[in-house]
Amino acid sequence: MTNNDILRRIRTIFDFNDKEMIAVFGLADYEVTCEQISGWLKNDGDPAYQPCSDNQLAIFLNGLINHKRGKKEGEQPEPEQKLTNNIIFMKLKIALNLKADDVLEIMSLVDTDISKHELNAFFRKAGNKHYRKCKDQILCDFLNGVQLKYRDIVKLKAEKE
Repeated sequence: MTNNDILRRIRTIFDFNDKEMIAVFGLADYEVTCEQISGWLKNDGDPAYQPCSDNQLAIFLNGLINHKRGKKEGEQPEPEQKLTNNIIFMKLKIALNLKADDVLEIMSLVDTDISKHELNAFFRKAGNKHYRKCKDQILCDFLNGVQLKYRDIVKLKAEKE
């Protein structure tokens, strides 16, 4: 999965419009334009397509954490220069305030069965002997499960407003 794919999927899951996407970046103290957002959300073949860098996606995910959980006082965490699926998975887990059982439940929504031990291996430090690299399919399944679980909730909230 590319960073652009992940950004598009998160936008769809939470039904963010351009203004909300800009606000999420702003929560991580980063300014973006509507044109940048538009370029990142284009499909690969589109001439206006712009690749979203690891750093830009990390900033967005930090902003998503602030959006979902509230911005902490003081200095914001430094966004990573290089992202892995493990880091993206962890940031999404933090943003959604999920425990291991919640993640396993989300994964079961898309018929992906992993054990708690396998799941915990994704969230260990890279040097740990039990660390396991998160493959694209696991991250994709997680995003699909999140969409199944949260998309209806987002729609209901929008209808009430």
